[in-house]
Amino acid sequence: MNTAIARHLPQILRHEEVPAGIIRDKSELEIAARLGELPEWDLSDLYPAPDSSALEDDLAWLKKEGPRFASDYQGKLAKLSADDFLGCIRRYEKIQNVAGRLVSYAGLRYFQNTLDSERAKFYGDIQDQVTVATAPLVFFSLEINAIEEGHLDALMEENAELARYRPWFRRLRKLRPYQLSDELERFLHDQSVVGHAAWNRLFDEQTAALEFEVDGQTLNLEATLDLMTEKDRSRREAGARAMAGVFQQEIQLYSRIMNTIIKEKEIEDRWRGFSTPQLSRHLANDVEPEVVEALTDAVKECYGSISHRYYSLKARWLGLEKLEVWDRNAPLPEAPEELIEWERARAIVLEAYGEFSERMEAIARPFFEKGWIDAAVKPGKATGAFAHPTVTNVHPYILLNYLGKPRDVMTLAHELGHGVHQVLAAEQGELLASTPLTLAETASVFGEMLTFRKILAATEDRAQRKALLAAKVEDQINTVIRQIAFYDFESRMHEARRKGELTPDQFGAMWIEVQRESLGPAFDFMPGYENFWAYIPHFVHAPFYVYAYAFGDSLVNALYALYQEGHPDFVEKYFEMLKAGGSKHHSELLAPFGLDLSDPGFWKKGLGLISSFIDELEAMED
Repeated sequence: MNTAIARHLPQILRHEEVPAGIIRDKSELEIAARLGELPEWDLSDLYPAPDSSALEDDLAWLKKEGPRFASDYQGKLAKLSADDFLGCIRRYEKIQNVAGRLVSYAGLRYFQNTLDSERAKFYGDIQDQVTVATAPLVFFSLEINAIEEGHLDALMEENAELARYRPWFRRLRKLRPYQLSDELERFLHDQSVVGHAAWNRLFDEQTAALEFEVDGQTLNLEATLDLMTEKDRSRREAGARAMAGVFQQEIQLYSRIMNTIIKEKEIEDRWRGFSTPQLSRHLANDVEPEVVEALTDAVKECYGSISHRYYSLKARWLGLEKLEVWDRNAPLPEAPEELIEWERARAIVLEAYGEFSERMEAIARPFFEKGWIDAAVKPGKATGAFAHPTVTNVHPYILLNYLGKPRDVMTLAHELGHGVHQVLAAEQGELLASTPLTLAETASVFGEMLTFRKILAATEDRAQRKALLAAKVEDQINTVIRQIAFYDFESRMHEARRKGELTPDQFGAMWIEVQRESLGPAFDFMPGYENFWAYIPHFVHAPFYVYAYAFGDSLVNALYALYQEGHPDFVEKYFEMLKAGGSKHHSELLAPFGLDLSDPGFWKKGLGLISSFIDELEAMED
């Protein structure tokens, strides 16, 4: 996909598919009213309005600058002086910035109400126009990769400002073996809006339009998923069975979408020469395949000692011989049913951030005060949560669906961590600010951990402490165990698709097999659960994205242990790591902490923290 578009697409991807919450009926409208005034986005820092002269001027400039840039530099990069090459890079960054501002604005408006046809059309039109305007830039990365290594090194030796882009050149040139001809690359660029991006939109719009009948109510997907966190087991079961029925009706379409997306990726991978379906993601994440393999192997080895062990405990707590899929995210019987007003949630998270560092709190506070968070549940609003960086000379925006549950507070802490990270990394500029997915979850999960530890430390009641620990373990299982299971499922899908088109039954069989392995013997699986893979957006929007969550959680566990142990200058080193954005490889970023991700033992240490929480829960059984 066009990089000017890809980096600036708001990603509604969260580590677990259970949503933050959604209003279902009149009683919940009353609950929402008790949350206090919830903030909404002010998008005017991007553009005043979709028909504003500022937006029209930027679009007109982009349409002229793309061809001008190609005219000035195509076929000439290898002959540029160091100073001229720096000027070229800076012009390219400006194009990326303007394109990103346009796509970010259109995307954020759309996700505020995905059912608004005007917003959907505007978003699609902007994507189309940006794709066309930036098509002349396709030559740029290809021509850079054709430059002799020694010549490029000599230019960077001559100009220190140009040398600052060395990490970007390094990542770009890792793709040299996989790039196609200029003509083919331009073709892929042009057809992206009717290829993968179009199937993405079909998936989003189809999923947003799903309706589920539960106890006489018509609910959307997010509302139905939210039933999985209710104490009333009959309500959870009714929601799960409603989803099973609707997914069975729609499974042919979802299978068609998945078959097409996987095949499209296989064709491009084959033409580029990628040896595995996962390799392009590893390259994009700037992480070695063997590091990801060490992570996945370590997690799979812990299925029994973490996931299976925990869910056996949970079955006893719920008084059940076997858990069903609707029990996986059920609250414990002793879990308090508290409603956390928005102002209290804000105070909890900001205080947790402030206790770690006043600087972190200062960076986070404007999100609440300047219209950078959209928190209320509204008709047509996108499900889930995200923090979108927009462009480096504006600021991030956070989307939530806040209904005052403890899980919602942790989601706020998570997305605000992303926001802090994105603010700090923005000084690197458009080409170096974006952090690989493997490290992009570090600040978000760390923010969650700070918030969780603050709440836990203030909890003296044994039952409440048990409920908090159990919720944290479940969150970490969803972040680590479940996401690696998702990654395993994706790997099996992509491998099987190479042998031919997959039927819904084949997708379902792979899904159930992976779920049995990861969740363990404490579970039964109702008829229809085999289709629950269909609605998970990660598989469509970002193939093999999911291991980044497990990567980030395990890394944060190790970092937080160092923080607790009083590692020298931890806070300053932590900020330096976030500020670096994508300007350093993970080995450089973590060297000051003495962490080596190539060491298989590293991942086991991170998983050990989850086990220690389960140990504490088991001790409460005595």
